Amino acid sequence: MIESRQDAELPSPPECPIEVNDDAFLVDAALIGELLHVSAAFVPMLMREGQITSVCERGIDEHDGEFRLTFFYRNRRARLSTNLAGRILRRSVIDFGDRPRPVSGKSLKRGPLVSP
Repeated sequence: MIESRQDAELPSPPECPIEVNDDAFLVDAALIGELLHVSAAFVPMLMREGQITSVCERGIDEHDGEFRLTFFYRNRRARLSTNLAGRILRRSVIDFGDRPRPVSGKSLKRGPLVSP
């Protein structure tokens, strides 16, 4: 298993790859593709087909005002922590290699975030 995590530099608002509108998040396909090792051109199709799936969680307590967006594709899991302005605060990617990735919420390590 390969895991990488980095605290993202905060881009200026026009460069934010995430748009937040009416409690919905619009993430740039190029960013999702980069994290999941997929061509950005295929991201929308893979999402429509259910091959790329996602989960959104709302922060509580000290993470109030933050959201964690998690994307799954094959053996990879990518997470983006963002604020309401669409600025990426943290990002991480795990490649589970030949091991199957966890499928139940119980087997995924959860931080102090809850689903909206």
